[in-house]
Amino acid sequence: MRETVGELVRRLRLARGWSQRRLAEALADAAPGRVPPTRNDVSRWEIGTRSPREWLPFLARVLEVPRELLEAAKAVQLPESVPRVLTVADFLPKGDPLSALTARTGRRIGAGQVADLVHRVHGLRLADDVVYGKDLIGPALRELRAAVKLYREGSHTEEVGRELLRTIGELSQIAGWVASDAGEHAEAERIYRLGISAAREAGDGVLSANVAGSLAYQWSNTGRPRDAVDLAAAAVAEAGPDAPAKARALYLDRVAWAHTRAGHDRPAMTALGEASEALAQDSAGTESPSYLYWMDAGELQVMEARVYTELHRPLRAVPLLTDVLGRYDASHARELALYLSWLAVAYADANEPEAAAGTAGRMLALGQSSSERTTERTRIVLDRLRAFRDVPEVAELLAS
Repeated sequence: MRETVGELVRRLRLARGWSQRRLAEALADAAPGRVPPTRNDVSRWEIGTRSPREWLPFLARVLEVPRELLEAAKAVQLPESVPRVLTVADFLPKGDPLSALTARTGRRIGAGQVADLVHRVHGLRLADDVVYGKDLIGPALRELRAAVKLYREGSHTEEVGRELLRTIGELSQIAGWVASDAGEHAEAERIYRLGISAAREAGDGVLSANVAGSLAYQWSNTGRPRDAVDLAAAAVAEAGPDAPAKARALYLDRVAWAHTRAGHDRPAMTALGEASEALAQDSAGTESPSYLYWMDAGELQVMEARVYTELHRPLRAVPLLTDVLGRYDASHARELALYLSWLAVAYADANEPEAAAGTAGRMLALGQSSSERTTERTRIVLDRLRAFRDVPEVAELLAS
């Protein structure tokens, strides 16, 4: 099959060792009188969501190929019977918040400053295990703004810039997660999109998939499950088949949850099975990104139980959750409260209101008011228990 113009541009760009941003800069230099294209414009040309019509002569010049070659490729269309699969790039906004300032007035940034930032990002990630949502969002946003300012205003080598972008991607994932936990969903989405852009510009598909999967997870829980299915699937493709086992397991987990929230029972179960198979490939000698330190068989077990609960299969959900909760780190109070909320609902579905009330009582005793996710789960649990208000244990809980 002949190449489309987007496929040809991508192949020629990669042959020169250029990033999408580098090609956009070369085009801007070749056409000084025009509004310059952004890295996102190049991305959209390559995936076929936009045509580079007016840029063809300039593309020919900077890529050093005959214009006729690009014109011929432009006439190539994908067969109608082959639908185009969405990619992570489809979910990026038109603007580019990471564009460097024309005049960089900041100090020279070296590997030492980036290493210091990496250390602070990991500290913030660990803090999220014990400090939640509304209590952590201020420090998280301050760190993110400072990192973006450092990248845009400072001068640095290409390698340092790439590491700085990768760190911004990691920081955006945790800052977006904190904002989402605080109930600031619009802010979280803006942060996640920034992180996807930074990770993709750094050429780190595994990281951009992690950020995209986090956004898909938010969409699953905030009324956009069909969009979440598309984005979660795009994240798995972005990471690629050679991604670390923990990464593939987590991203397939996101696919399973998106399908569950969309009411797609069978695809959800299939994705869960694939996630389990992926994690089985992990071993002590397998390297994984540091931001996946928390991903293990127990977390996969929790997601499986949550899917079963959502699908009203309590006989499968209850044993899984009781097993995990029996050995869960009590210092991670938010996660413990969330997992207890799922167990309470599963008990209610199993027509065990006394056990549901007892579990809900344990959840409420943890008092996680700083987490909007926990607050929302509390509402769901109490609403579910009201169907059993005549049961003394439930009546006592509701009265309290």
